Amino acid sequence: MNARLSDYDYDLPRELIAERPPKRREDSRMMVLRREGQTIEHRQFAGLKTFLSPRDLLVLNDTLVVPARRFSNDGAIEFLFIGRICPRRWKCLVKPGRKMRLGASAQVGNAILRIEEILPDGERIVSLDKDIDLYAGGSMPLPPYIERKSDAEDNARYQTVFAQ
Repeated sequence: MNARLSDYDYDLPRELIAERPPKRREDSRMMVLRREGQTIEHRQFAGLKTFLSPRDLLVLNDTLVVPARRFSNDGAIEFLFIGRICPRRWKCLVKPGRKMRLGASAQVGNAILRIEEILPDGERIVSLDKDIDLYAGGSMPLPPYIERKSDAEDNARYQTVFAQ
């Protein structure tokens, strides 16, 4: 199979984007693609078992989403910590990138973050002058199509039930 990134492009009408998840997880929506008839149905996740057969394989997402989104003290720069290299060195997504060029620094809490390297994909290697606790003061990174700030409810509801 030769998939191109453009194969995954689609229109997502604004009115179909849920800014908040349903109160009960089983009320979440799922899309059912019936290959034999080339049809699509929209159902609730509570009905998943009606679409499964004994030989089906379920792949579960057990990824734990860490509240690793931090802002500079002045609120001008967003850092999303995506990979720890060592205790005081991280790979980050930084917005806006044009303000945080090589050698630039910003204060986050009590720590000074400095851009050590800019990777080809735009990610940054960031050094910290002291340790930072992502869970204390960090916020949940919501997808860019969610147009609200994350809050305490997201720390629990944005996790998959299988998160470890």
